[in-house]
Amino acid sequence: MSAFTRFALSPPALAQLPLNKASSANKTPRFVVRAQTDEAAPEAAPAPPVFCGGLAGSTAPFGQFDPSGALQGADDNKVKLFREAELTHGRVSMLAVLGFFVGENFNPLFGGSITGPAINHFQQVPPFFWTLTVFGIGLAEAYRLTIGWNNPTEPNAIPWTLKDSYTPGDLGFDPLGMKPSGEKEFIRVQNKELNNGRLAMIAIAGLVAQELVTGEKVF
Repeated sequence: MSAFTRFALSPPALAQLPLNKASSANKTPRFVVRAQTDEAAPEAAPAPPVFCGGLAGSTAPFGQFDPSGALQGADDNKVKLFREAELTHGRVSMLAVLGFFVGENFNPLFGGSITGPAINHFQQVPPFFWTLTVFGIGLAEAYRLTIGWNNPTEPNAIPWTLKDSYTPGDLGFDPLGMKPSGEKEFIRVQNKELNNGRLAMIAIAGLVAQELVTGEKVF
């Protein structure tokens, strides 16, 4: 073997041999091209408003009952004002129906001088009773205002607004401890009160109308 052959086959000589041109060409860097557009991603549609602000009272068979459209465009404060008024009138009506029944059948006050249809009872009481009644109503309403309503005399106060932390009708009056602690049970009790109050409003209107027409006691 000649000296030239030994040099050509030695490892250092092999290391200096040029790379295959085809293999070098296959190692060309690759780039990923991503399309870009000026169009922004479509925004998600806003969630539909919750009926009556999510308050209790939507029960079968009426469900979301608002035939006059009073809640359309109403903000949370207005919805709570409607509920406050509904609860107040419902509670008064429940007492009024009970008062009709009791007053026409059992009335020991004022020496038994209060008689006839219940729609005429209040006119028969002595004048001082009117004063006490109006004073009592004023105290009850003042207490309700301090619990749930924003003070209109405070700086930057908005009149006719309820406190954000106030639940309509929740005056903290629970002497028998009947308010449930669970949320589902509390909503169930609220629905019962609202439905009984709504029925009582219809009932007292019917009782008054009947006595005005007939001029006689209902019970």
